[in-house]
Amino acid sequence: MKKEYDFSKLKELKNPYAGKKKAVGINLSPKVLDYFKDLADETDETGLPYQKLIDLYLLDCAKKRKKLAMKWVA
Repeated sequence: MKKEYDFSKLKELKNPYAGKKKAVGINLSPKVLDYFKDLADETDETGLPYQKLIDLYLLDCAKKRKKLAMKWVA
C-alpha cells in the first residue's frame, strides 16, 4: 500500500442511483409491519428485506392504478 495516492487525474462521476428513490417517514400499524416481516422471512431465499417488499407492493399498486375502496360504518 502506498503512503500517498494521486487522485488529481480522477474524473468525478455522478451517483447513478441518486434521485431514484425518495426517503419518507410513514407510520404503519404493527400488523402491517408484522405481515411484511413474516413475508420477508418466508421468502428468505430471495433475500428481500420487508421494506423492499412494501415498496414493491406499493409500486405494483401504483402501476396498476389501484383505487382504495373503503366503506365507513357508523
